[in-house]
Amino acid sequence: MKNLIPFSFLLFFIACAPKSSNDENTLAKISDPEVMKYAIAGKTLYENHCGNCHQSNGEGLGNLIPPLKDSDYFKESIHRAVWIMKYGQKGEITVNGKTFNQEMPASPRLTPLEIAQISTYLLNIWGMEEGKITSSEVEKYLKTKPPF
Repeated sequence: MKNLIPFSFLLFFIACAPKSSNDENTLAKISDPEVMKYAIAGKTLYENHCGNCHQSNGEGLGNLIPPLKDSDYFKESIHRAVWIMKYGQKGEITVNGKTFNQEMPASPRLTPLEIAQISTYLLNIWGMEEGKITSSEVEKYLKTKPPF
């Protein structure tokens, strides 16, 4: 019985320890300070402007709102993602083989810098490493509508 006490304590400690997984919106793998600065601001902006629908984990809302995490549609074009953040999107889209037809409202109040920060955050978590998306890149993307 004496030997079981340390073993039981160890099991209790392991069971109660915070869970860690690659599914978290972690910034821990970002090593570039400029990317980190943008991503930290972008995380807060994402949570305030996007997370309610796309969820903080980026998995969307079932059949209603598409995921961003591991999304072929999102990863396919930074230009399109930036455009949609600012101007919204209507109509049917296919994400990871699944059809969605819920309008994404425009966010006209988001500045190019804020969109750059959100983009930097999203494109540097969940295993992606796109680096810093600058506000000048965002301004360039917003001048021309991308192919949909």
